[in-house]
Amino acid sequence: MRYFTSLIGNSQKLDGGAMFGHVPKAIWSKWIVPDEKNRISLACRALLIQDENKNILLETGVGAFFDPSSRDRYGVNEATHVLLDSLKSVGLDDTDIDIVILSHLHFDHAGGLLDSWKQDKKPQLLFPKAKYLVSKIAWERACNPHVRDRASFIPELNILLNNSGRLVMVEGEKSKLLGDDYKFLVTNGHTPGLLHTIVGVKSEPIIFVSDLIPGAPWVHLPVGMGYDRSAELLVDEKREMLEFAIKNNARLFYTHDSLMAMSNIMKDENGKFIPTNLVGEFFKSSF
Repeated sequence: MRYFTSLIGNSQKLDGGAMFGHVPKAIWSKWIVPDEKNRISLACRALLIQDENKNILLETGVGAFFDPSSRDRYGVNEATHVLLDSLKSVGLDDTDIDIVILSHLHFDHAGGLLDSWKQDKKPQLLFPKAKYLVSKIAWERACNPHVRDRASFIPELNILLNNSGRLVMVEGEKSKLLGDDYKFLVTNGHTPGLLHTIVGVKSEPIIFVSDLIPGAPWVHLPVGMGYDRSAELLVDEKREMLEFAIKNNARLFYTHDSLMAMSNIMKDENGKFIPTNLVGEFFKSSF
């Protein structure tokens, strides 16, 4: 039997204009109300899959690796490692995880691999028994970032992952570490090599869309982030993903939506993609 649990990690507040790209504030502020600093509340949500005798974790959120000054700069709300607390709430800790699948290595998706910041202490890798899966393209980008996205990566994390002996490059649709009911898809509009995990490919799958579609407001095709590498490419990739979701009655799992963890997709009478059957946090669901 396979069970799914949404796990909340550390939350952030980031500039709404950056998160909604070219969309005017007069529009996006109706979707998510900003604070006095123009920031919107964002989750950093992970997906736990308990599949037979394996515990599989899709992403780790931003974690608590930032020093206090950086934590304030990047709008991370909590000083403690919230994801570890979420794991405890389901009877697990980081040593129980067998596989960690990373969509990419931006700090708000991979920072949770590191333990909490302590003064005069070097960061250490968590999940000591896990294999860390990442696409080869995303790994190469993290190790050789462009000046535009260099601040999104954690150089110390790259070194620790490389030295762990447990880093696994994904280059195709499948991994020998996972069964036939798992499939990978790569997009490049947000960042090169963004890895999407599709679970349950045989019937009504769950798609880990990551930053291709950060949350329900970003389902609308023209809506993207200022952080995206290629806005037009992202729209094309998003359209293909949403069409796939409708055809296969798939659910999209959202990492950054502070209210909704998952939804199906439909088209309205004008052909606009909209989220439907929205689901909040869920615990040990078989769907």
